Amino acid sequence: MSQKEKAISVIKRLREKGYEAYLAGGCVRDYLLRKTPQDYDIATEAKPEAIQEIFPKTIAVGTQFGVILVILDGDPFEVATFRHDGPYLDGRRPSHVRFATMQEDILRRDFTINGMMYDPIADQVIDLVGGREDLGRRLVRAIGDPRERFREDRLRMARAVRFAASLGFTIEEGTFRAIQEQAPTITQISWERIGDEVTRILTEGEARRGFQLLDETRLLQVIFPEIEAMKGVDQSPDFHPEGDVFVHTLLTLGHLSQISNLESQISESLAYGCLLHDIAKPACVKREGGRITFYGHSEKGAEMAVEILKRLKRSGAVWERVAYLVKHHLRHTQAPKMRLSTLKRFLGEEGIEELLELTRIDALSANGDLRYYHFCKQKMAELKHEEIHPEPLLRGKDLIAMGFSPGPLFHTILKEIEEAQLEGEIQTREQAVEWVTRQYKR
Repeated sequence: MSQKEKAISVIKRLREKGYEAYLAGGCVRDYLLRKTPQDYDIATEAKPEAIQEIFPKTIAVGTQFGVILVILDGDPFEVATFRHDGPYLDGRRPSHVRFATMQEDILRRDFTINGMMYDPIADQVIDLVGGREDLGRRLVRAIGDPRERFREDRLRMARAVRFAASLGFTIEEGTFRAIQEQAPTITQISWERIGDEVTRILTEGEARRGFQLLDETRLLQVIFPEIEAMKGVDQSPDFHPEGDVFVHTLLTLGHLSQISNLESQISESLAYGCLLHDIAKPACVKREGGRITFYGHSEKGAEMAVEILKRLKRSGAVWERVAYLVKHHLRHTQAPKMRLSTLKRFLGEEGIEELLELTRIDALSANGDLRYYHFCKQKMAELKHEEIHPEPLLRGKDLIAMGFSPGPLFHTILKEIEEAQLEGEIQTREQAVEWVTRQYKR
């Protein structure tokens, strides 16, 4: 069975036991937009304990909020009891909930386009909030008073931006103004939740539009003051005819989105690499004799990127890779001057594919000079994998057999052998032994 068929079977089972049950939220929105939903959520009048009695495999993930995961053929389906939320005292979650009617459950939801339910048995959309009309008008509109909706959960402000960007919608005027007014309060919720939402904005489609909306809604200056600082920081028109650092960064996000539209999804590290590759330019800008320079911005930018990504509670693997991308995003310009051994090491580094993709996007967002990118890609194609990552010709045990004692000299000799091997001076074990004998006569 498909995911949809399994979800409908859950609904049928609840109906057989006498309970109202419907598909709810984002899957209904996607269905009406003729998109395949990522998941299928179900809303029902059945209480959590009843749901657990009806289905043999369940996980209580939020019993206090009426949420049970039903496991069907290995797939989880979120089944939530109709509820009315009590007051939100912390801008994150209700202090308490009470089970309620379908209408009350709909009215507590965030946006009209997410506030519809669908009866798959009768093939009927239940729309009490004008969600279908707003889909047609391509609007993201809060249900009821937007200020109240955002006071309930501050993350909804960023979610409005994400939906508008990914769907190509406009944020309704009253909803938009409410976000602008309450933008500073988004820090009342955890940085991890903010980071998760920002990551989705970056990786799920229209990253440039998403960050333009973050800027227009005033969320950007709260979440990313370092990016706000890019505005008005001029660059050399020879290298950056597009404008200041902020404009350049938006353009990189635009090219990033083109990748996302061509492929399934871009990596989190490449997305943040594009966003943060010039993050230190405002701190490093200098004007020298009519020239604008940003010496050291790559190194300082790597440090700043780590600080930002730690703030957003991204994983260590992500911020380590992003630091590599930011620190080395100009290194490819030196590739034509590198010794062969140095070039091979560079092109063999872990993360090189993402680094070169960042350099391509960076160039396309500036003066379009792709010479160095194409040079590196050509060299990668010319050099076999074995040449970039050759097996060592000698190891420590070989040096011991030749009469050397373990110590600091080991590392020096093995490094020099690797260098000669990458340069093409030696190619066999026998040549390596001769080279060591000649260089370090015993």
